[in-house]
Amino acid sequence: MPELPEAETLARGLRTLIPGSVVRRTRVIHPDVLRVPARRFRTSLTGRTVTAVGRRAKNLVLELDGGDGALVVNLGMTGRLVPMGFPGADRGRPTHPAVRFAFGQGRSLVFDDVRRFGSLEVFDAAGWAERSRQIGPEPLSPGYRWTRLREDLQRSRTPLRNWLLDQRKIAGVGNIYANEACYRAGVRPHRPACDVEETEARALHRAIREVLEEGIEHGGTTLRDYRNVDGEPGGNQRRLRVYGREGAPCPSCATPVERTVFGNRSAFFCPRCQS
Repeated sequence: MPELPEAETLARGLRTLIPGSVVRRTRVIHPDVLRVPARRFRTSLTGRTVTAVGRRAKNLVLELDGGDGALVVNLGMTGRLVPMGFPGADRGRPTHPAVRFAFGQGRSLVFDDVRRFGSLEVFDAAGWAERSRQIGPEPLSPGYRWTRLREDLQRSRTPLRNWLLDQRKIAGVGNIYANEACYRAGVRPHRPACDVEETEARALHRAIREVLEEGIEHGGTTLRDYRNVDGEPGGNQRRLRVYGREGAPCPSCATPVERTVFGNRSAFFCPRCQS
């Protein structure tokens, strides 16, 4: 599933192409990815100008003219936005188009989703502000301090990895980067969140930011489906230290990486380096 670095990579790629484009026509191919009836969705977008492209958590946010609302795209497990007809941006071709936005002059934007677990929704300004308030803090925000992380962890006995996946607690972190952050912080992913000590919280805060920033720097992590706006895979998968590496030697101590399953998802850790 695309996480914060993958969504941020897509947002940065689209930011150079899409702003200023006017939605002339919206073709809904698979309405099951919409959160409202297709007719209402099309009507709410026709004639609107995309003024900016941003990100909130794992969502891509296409701001609309007048500062009044946004098209919010949740990528689900296999979703991506593919620009078509823009100069230098025709390398990525949609294979499973669900929604197509036509901008005129042969340019369009396609929401492509193999498994169709993603979703698209149009909000007015107040509606999006309310939805955004239900999402946790952005971990890369300058205002997100380790003290906030520690205070929030102290309120929960949820396994640490699961706590990090809760988008109400912290925005944009998924299973890949949660496992990698726990490894760098030296904390086992199945420990209760409230048991994380002060020094460990400091290390975890630093590790979360490091793994996310590195993920963005290397264009995201591609394990199977993820591609950037050019149709290219990310490069961060080569930097993973524990995720998906069961039985491989720990990069620090050479102890075999172990895998455990809880919350119906795999977690990976070094039994020697993480306590």
